[in-house]
Amino acid sequence: MRNIFLFIRIYFNFLFFLFLMGISLFMLFNYNRYQHTVYSATAGEITGRISKQYNDVEYYFQLKKTNDSLVKANAVLYNKLKQDYEMPDTVSKLAVDTIQIDTILHQRKYLYLPAKVVGNSVSQPNNYLQIHRGSLQGVSADLGVTDINNYVVGTVVDVSKNYSVVMSLLHRQSNISAKLKKTGETGSVIWDGVKPNVVILKDISKEVKVAKGDSVITSGFSDKFPLGLLIGTVTEIVNDKTSSTYTIKVKTAANFYNLQYVNIINNLQKDEPKQLLKSVKKINE
Repeated sequence: MRNIFLFIRIYFNFLFFLFLMGISLFMLFNYNRYQHTVYSATAGEITGRISKQYNDVEYYFQLKKTNDSLVKANAVLYNKLKQDYEMPDTVSKLAVDTIQIDTILHQRKYLYLPAKVVGNSVSQPNNYLQIHRGSLQGVSADLGVTDINNYVVGTVVDVSKNYSVVMSLLHRQSNISAKLKKTGETGSVIWDGVKPNVVILKDISKEVKVAKGDSVITSGFSDKFPLGLLIGTVTEIVNDKTSSTYTIKVKTAANFYNLQYVNIINNLQKDEPKQLLKSVKKINE
């Protein structure tokens, strides 16, 4: 307490000056319209800038949490898409507990699982992604993978307990069953190892009318992807006179330079046709 009084005594004149200055400024800005307007505008500008900086900092720290929430929300929405369900052809239906059924008894065929990308390459002849989801989270080999916009990215090729490796579209051994959305003609999408944002659609007959900008989608013939997922758009049609088919260059819909999250697509009915085909092959042996 003694030190406080001593401080006031030493700096009394300066403190009294600040007190009078404060009263003067208060009266100036409150009883003069022009000064009040200038003060309000300046104070608002300063406060706004401080608030923006604070919000930017807060947003940065909340960004990861927000991204995670959006990815999960996307997966929930994709799991409700109409093409993820199939209506059985028979009138009678047997609802098994392990098969999810919607409110009008459509059987779920595809289930989406979100995952974070922890590794990705685009400049190698054979490119892979590493994602933070594994067998403990329901991932297995041969599952399709899309980005958060549901654009085709690749296929799961190897799995550990908590991680998986995805063969990217940008891989020389990648082969995706595809078709032209406009005409329905089917072919295969491969990568020639040249440009990391361009793949090749092959096996399209020259009798088919193809134009730049045409969409290339999944054919639905593979057990990895539902019908109609966007692979990319046509950018160039190469007419090789020695072949009866076009070589069609397709710009990928997915941005492989900026893959942070993906969706793993689990076909819940993939084993049934495989078992059926296996049985037929045994009969013919």
